[in-house]
Amino acid sequence: MGRIRRWPVSSSALRSVGYDPQTWTLEVEFESGAVYRYLDVDPLDVEAMMRADSMGAYLNEEIKPRYEAEQVQG
Repeated sequence: MGRIRRWPVSSSALRSVGYDPQTWTLEVEFESGAVYRYLDVDPLDVEAMMRADSMGAYLNEEIKPRYEAEQVQG
């Protein structure tokens, strides 16, 4: 899989977030510098995470338990 473009986000836990709508891949860079890809993530979940009061909490509660992840950096 190629590079996924990420954008900076305003979050205490996350540094940047990117999404590839063709492969349904969510890429998240944490403040620690670690980067993870979450696979087959429904676009509605990505939209909900981006609108959430806490993106980090949404990621922990809704994304991590439901989608496979792979660490790609850090």
